[in-house]
Amino acid sequence: MELIALPAFADNYIWMLHDGTDAVVVDPGEAAPVLSALDERQLALAAILVTHHHGDHVGGVDALRSRLKGPVYGPKRERIPEPFVALSGGDAVDVLGLRFEVIDVPGHTAGHIAYFQAGGVAAPILFCGDTLFSGGCGRLFEGTPAQMHASLERLSSLPGHTRVCCAHEYTLSNLKFARVVEPGNAELAHYGQQCDALRAAGQPTLPSTIAVERAINPFLRCGEAEVIASARAQGAPGIDGTDVFATLRRWKNEFR
Repeated sequence: MELIALPAFADNYIWMLHDGTDAVVVDPGEAAPVLSALDERQLALAAILVTHHHGDHVGGVDALRSRLKGPVYGPKRERIPEPFVALSGGDAVDVLGLRFEVIDVPGHTAGHIAYFQAGGVAAPILFCGDTLFSGGCGRLFEGTPAQMHASLERLSSLPGHTRVCCAHEYTLSNLKFARVVEPGNAELAHYGQQCDALRAAGQPTLPSTIAVERAINPFLRCGEAEVIASARAQGAPGIDGTDVFATLRRWKNEFR
């Protein structure tokens, strides 16, 4: 199996997983990068996985249907281009001989889902859409801080070697904020240097891993003393994880 990040728009990634014959793509906001990758590698499109309804994640779905051999899968509680197989937490999807567990992760949107493949020979894979980013998380367009905090806690509980396939290249800007929140985090400083080097070389910073995100992502570290102190300085009403998270998210929205 080969996992590929296909750049789209200004900073999106459409994830492609293929076995040399068939491919599955995740959140195809536009069709052109997918069609180019399929043609270049002479692959058939076996399935499409969608995490949420935003246009930069579903805009290419209909244009890919003529090449599609199997279903489009997407969140049950969101409006996805029809026809699609509606999924919610606890469901499973079998593609390319792999089983993906569906996890409900509301917050960025009300019905957002993620797809987790537990691995086997290779490391596990998480397709998390716009819920978890490296060093950050998605904005709350439809959900509540309590929902998003719970969603991130659920993803943080996955195995540490899980590959985190985020849908945007936001890492450097996220890490700039993370260093202000937790300036004493040496692992964060080291990771930032690695990511700076990757981007300077024109390479993606993704996938990350759950273990890395636990160590460097302030939105997964709402119980850490320095993160709590920074949130309190920004007006967090208490040290409860949801209060800390809500304050961090509001702060990040205004951060420049």
